Amino acid sequence: MDFSISETLQTILGMIDEFVERELIPLEREFLARPARELMPKIRAKQALVKQMELWAPCHPREFGGMGLGLSDFALVSEALGRTPLGHLVFGCQAPDVGNIEILHRHGSPEQRERYLRPLVDGSLRSCFSMTEVDLPGSNPVMMDTTAVKDGDSYVINGQKWYTTAADGAEFAIVMAKTNPEAGPYFQASMIIVPCDTPGFNLVRNIPVMGHTGEDYFSHAEILYQNCRVPRANLLGPEGQGFVIAQERLGPGRIHHCMRWIGICNRAFDLMCARASQRVITPDGKTLATRQIVQAWIAECAAEIKAARLMVLHAAWKIEHQGAKAARQEISLIKFKVANVMQMVIDHALQVHGGLGMTDDTILAFLYRHERAARIYDGADEVHKVSVARQILQAPVSRNRSGL
Repeated sequence: MDFSISETLQTILGMIDEFVERELIPLEREFLARPARELMPKIRAKQALVKQMELWAPCHPREFGGMGLGLSDFALVSEALGRTPLGHLVFGCQAPDVGNIEILHRHGSPEQRERYLRPLVDGSLRSCFSMTEVDLPGSNPVMMDTTAVKDGDSYVINGQKWYTTAADGAEFAIVMAKTNPEAGPYFQASMIIVPCDTPGFNLVRNIPVMGHTGEDYFSHAEILYQNCRVPRANLLGPEGQGFVIAQERLGPGRIHHCMRWIGICNRAFDLMCARASQRVITPDGKTLATRQIVQAWIAECAAEIKAARLMVLHAAWKIEHQGAKAARQEISLIKFKVANVMQMVIDHALQVHGGLGMTDDTILAFLYRHERAARIYDGADEVHKVSVARQILQAPVSRNRSGL
């Protein structure tokens, strides 16, 4: 692997780092203290600046207004933006829009791309992704009760979903529902575009989850589909291919998440080191940085962050060169490894800050609350560990010895 970074990307990363430090980190106090909706005018102003700098939508296709960066390049951009919870939103590459854009670009009809994809990339509307069901395991998307029954030129959708991120304020949802219940388990579901103003699309509530009040722009909604009728032309890709498309979405999506988590690690690590160097703990002026336990935490965190970062960059490289299917093990490995490294780094940083770390005077308490979910969404840690172990045990011994 070649770890060199092109001069163009170095320039891009330098501009992003400066923008994050100058324009976004100063906004965090306000972000933590007020509902996100109240901050949106300021966020829109920052987005306008990003567009003027020609850094808008870095991972989205050029023909629809993005920068068109490849997966490995965007991984480094995602790391830079991950240093603040405002980064991806201000640069037009926030979840779940980023995944929906990828689906629409790959599988959308020309009409769907013009109606939904172009304004989504531009940032003039938002979308949501409706897959997880209330009483069924989110880690197993083949288990699904929501149905989409053909009726003339329409699908009629019935079912209950939750953790439909950003549904409050979204223009449309991409819904995963069973259209072919008699097919094999991996070919029963399809993805269908549902405008959120369609009769029968009922936003029941924004779920108050740890790290969110539920009543803000970054919400996770519970949706009830009751005889929700949409045209069959709203089908995304071939019928029965919903699971396959979901897997396509999740592979690159985990690279985005994991590099954002590395960015969070970097931010928490910097705060920890600064606090350790500045916090005086003895009458003779010694700081926390003189204590061996703190020194050990710093060394351990540095090693784990670097190892996790290299794992993600390797996974991104393998997806780009060999495809997501060939990188299944790498994708699962980074999902649980990076999430746990992030938890460890945030926890040590918070501990070094002591009572200050428990407050919202720094970003650490927010990160501690908000990022605990990383070990659950996109497949719980335990599911990924079992999947990797099975693949390793089924592989020839020679391949296991030569590395993953």
